[in-house]
Amino acid sequence: MKARRLEALVAGEKTSDGAGVKLTRLLTHHWQQRLDPFLMLDFFGSDKGQDYIGGFPNHPHRGFETITYMLAGRMRHNDSVGNVGMLHPGAVQWMTAGRGVIHSEMPEQEDGLMNGFQLWLNLPSRDKMCEPWYLDIPNDALPEWRSDALCVRVIAGEFEGVQGRVVREATQPIYWDVHCLSNQPLSFERALPVGHNAFVVVYEGEVQLDGKRLPLHHMAVLANDGDGVALQLEPGCRFIVVAGRPLKEPIAQYGPFVMNTRDELMQAVHDYQSGRLA
Repeated sequence: MKARRLEALVAGEKTSDGAGVKLTRLLTHHWQQRLDPFLMLDFFGSDKGQDYIGGFPNHPHRGFETITYMLAGRMRHNDSVGNVGMLHPGAVQWMTAGRGVIHSEMPEQEDGLMNGFQLWLNLPSRDKMCEPWYLDIPNDALPEWRSDALCVRVIAGEFEGVQGRVVREATQPIYWDVHCLSNQPLSFERALPVGHNAFVVVYEGEVQLDGKRLPLHHMAVLANDGDGVALQLEPGCRFIVVAGRPLKEPIAQYGPFVMNTRDELMQAVHDYQSGRLA
């Protein structure tokens, strides 16, 4: 295996979304083409209720998928096609907006720790107007691979024979949440498909790549010059590895709508304003 180099280390941008929820935006519009098929990655995390209590009231989406991974706290989902779900710690919500959905994501707590990730995954042009789809994966149903030294939660893709619950032919996403259980430093080396764009985000502890420490809540973009990832782990660290096959299609985005052309965006806005989005 030839390990990929560290191409860039991107500091997350502090921002807010929804009704004032404070978060760190790790993958911004600037990185969409380079990290195709991924459009956005947010980390939300606070133990102060005022940072998240407003939640994300009703808002629309069209043309992509959202993958929400709850690390701590509780969030309730409601949408315009009748789906209702509760995200508990360790749970994953995978939603395909397709031709359109209006949904809300609201906290089910007023205080205490709430944190997690939301990743936006693009849809190929042929699927952008597909029917909406929704899946809740509770903590105890999320596939895992374990050894004495590691726990890998397989949100998407495959790890050592353990297959994630969701498969996408066009983008072939990989999404691993890796926990170092060892009380000694450890090497982590795994293959990644050639041609997949990939990045790593550390959210607890210390991880090194190419001899460089990866700061917390930064996006480490991996160069496309190898067929694997090699990391040095300190005890107790936790991080995500995300990779996907690029669509190599035009990206046209206006807020919560992601299409291929400006005309398609204008149609999405018109459909939403006229009540025909979902």
